Amino acid sequence: MRSDVSFMSGGSRCRGWFYQAPGSGKAPAPAIVMSHGVTAVKEQHLAPYAERFQREGWNVLVFDYRFLGESEGEPRGQVIPHLQHEDIRAALSFVSAQPGVDPARVALWGSSFSGGHALFVGALDPRVKVVAVQVPALNIPHALIALISRPVFNGLLQMMADDQAVRNAGGKGATLPVVNEPGQPAFLASADAYQWFTEAAKIAPTWRNEISLESIARAAEYVPDAFIELLAPKALLMQVAANDSLIPVNLARQAFHRAGEPKRLEVFECGHFDPYANEPWHSHFVEGQVRWFKEHL
Repeated sequence: MRSDVSFMSGGSRCRGWFYQAPGSGKAPAPAIVMSHGVTAVKEQHLAPYAERFQREGWNVLVFDYRFLGESEGEPRGQVIPHLQHEDIRAALSFVSAQPGVDPARVALWGSSFSGGHALFVGALDPRVKVVAVQVPALNIPHALIALISRPVFNGLLQMMADDQAVRNAGGKGATLPVVNEPGQPAFLASADAYQWFTEAAKIAPTWRNEISLESIARAAEYVPDAFIELLAPKALLMQVAANDSLIPVNLARQAFHRAGEPKRLEVFECGHFDPYANEPWHSHFVEGQVRWFKEHL
């Protein structure tokens, strides 16, 4: 069972689902705050994770960021890291105040772009006790360079600078498709990204295949693991895909090495999008998360 809920962040209403832990009316239970990757919305395969966590006896909040999905905010499709950080902090405030939630036992769960956010916010927000991330965004400038090459990255920087000048002069900023057919312009240009978003869009009518160049500019300067050393002594689980088309696995290993204890790195021989619905990978990822939360939350 889940309830539709909402909370305010930056003057806009974020909407989500709250899964109440069985028996939390008798004794407060831990809570897990979940959010999705870049432009993605909660309907795109987050429910199976939340339902499993609820069965284990934990409260769960799953929400859409401002400008995305069922949440408010204009312009639609805006993806700005520091604004999404504010949404996560607002979600932490909301869930900590719910009856049946133990505010001393709250975890952040993030996937892909929100995995990077969980590392960033989790390192600095004292309300977070445990962080679990799967295929997290890490050192995005270097990840982009590895994905598209330095010359293409330089061209992207010029595009974003030109777009900023247009917006600064009062014009409308440009957008790109999030994904596209092979060979066509897109923010996430890999074939598996196109396949996953295209399929996942069928169960998420609020998802839009569009991202602003301003959002890409803010992503291109974002280093989610900048403060990973500050996470300790909070418990960190990092799960990565050896065949990730978006985040090189060596970036994950480097970031994990900088983190303090307690920590665990799990590497699976799969791709970036396999954890969501492809077996056996979904089960491997979620079982590891359950073990980590049982031990540390």
